[in-house]
Amino acid sequence: MFKFLIGIVAIQIATVGLVMLAPEDLQGIAWLRLLIPLLVVALFSAFWFSSLATHKSKDDLSNLQEKHAREREKMQVNAERAKTRMMKKTQQQIAKEAKLTHGKANFKVGATLAGAMGFGALMLLTEMLTLGIMTITTAGGTLGGYLYRGHKERKRTALINAPTELAIEETTKILPKVINKLK
Repeated sequence: MFKFLIGIVAIQIATVGLVMLAPEDLQGIAWLRLLIPLLVVALFSAFWFSSLATHKSKDDLSNLQEKHAREREKMQVNAERAKTRMMKKTQQQIAKEAKLTHGKANFKVGATLAGAMGFGALMLLTEMLTLGIMTITTAGGTLGGYLYRGHKERKRTALINAPTELAIEETTKILPKVINKLK
């Protein structure tokens, strides 16, 4: 706003100077000799003030747009960070529930297979050799298949989770650097 103050003072100085240079007897056409330079000064000062106001409004608009862009970027980074945290938390919860479910299933299968083995041993003791061997063999095959499937499942889960966990770790490492660059 000091730019406008300087312009107003300059206009007043020019007006006082022109009035002091004017002849003392202002009659007829002598008034035109004073009014024409004053109108020229007023016209130039109006253009000058208009230019100052336009530049000021453009600067304010550009500063405001820059501020909004920074805020939008900050909100996007925060949203991405929250999304990453939520994904990581969800994955951990899913893994925890899967372990719990597998543990319960393993206990049930183990108990069933132990029962089948016991039944097979009972058959062997009671001299039903063929039925006992078949029961023990079937239970052993089931146990082997179950262990093989569990091994494959662990491998598949590790392969699925590895890239996601790696991506989450990389994102959490990169985000602070991006935020520091934005500041």
